[in-house]
Amino acid sequence: QVQLVQSGGGLVQAGGSLRLSCAASGRTASNYAMGWFRQAPGKEREFVAGISRGGGTTAYGDSVKGRFTISRDNARNTVPLQMNSLKPEDTAVYYCAAAERWSVALTPRQYSYWGQGTQVTVSS
Repeated sequence: QVQLVQSGGGLVQAGGSLRLSCAASGRTASNYAMGWFRQAPGKEREFVAGISRGGGTTAYGDSVKGRFTISRDNARNTVPLQMNSLKPEDTAVYYCAAAERWSVALTPRQYSYWGQGTQVTVSS
């Protein structure tokens, strides 16, 4: 089993950048495909980015392509999400998640473990 602890987030102006991090404990993150999701009030949880277990494949939601970058640092056992050119519509609670599979997982039901959530607020 793996425990996921998130850090980063906060308040930023439109056009700015933030970096979220997801630290794994228990089993190492390298045993899982990893992903980031977000959920705004009154909306469903949305896929943001995912990375395969080996790190060779990534996928992004259409709304963040070209602006967000997911990576994995197996030495530090972390999965960062770099968010650039932020927009007010990026405002949400962001969650990291781990899936017991090799390839990228795109839907919440494919993930077994979740972080505690981190608020990201982008002001206009």
